[in-house]
Amino acid sequence: QVRLVESGGGLVQAGGSLILSCVASGSGFSINTMAWYRQAPGKQRELVASITGGRRTNYVDSMKGRVAISSNNAGNTVYLQMFGLKPEDTAVYLCNAEGTMREATGWTSPFEAWGQGTQVTVET
Repeated sequence: QVRLVESGGGLVQAGGSLILSCVASGSGFSINTMAWYRQAPGKQRELVASITGGRRTNYVDSMKGRVAISSNNAGNTVYLQMFGLKPEDTAVYLCNAEGTMREATGWTSPFEAWGQGTQVTVET
């Protein structure tokens, strides 16, 4: 099992900044892609940003220029720096990881894991 734990959410004034962190723990796994999603009340979950292989990044259009995703050298921690936050950015932000895991049999299989989410609230 791969466990993801997010931190860094909170209440911020419009125009402010936040840095979210997500740490993956477990054993026998290798992560290919880590991503941040968000879900606001009454809305569908949407991808905010992703990073693959520690380098290739992808951002949702609505946050381009206001967000940066990065990961550590070990590839088990991902950060989301958010700038110029707007009230419409208010949501639960969830960490996602995809990769492979070595089973007890010795075979590897794909996995996908989700964190519990961290609340980001932007007030005017």
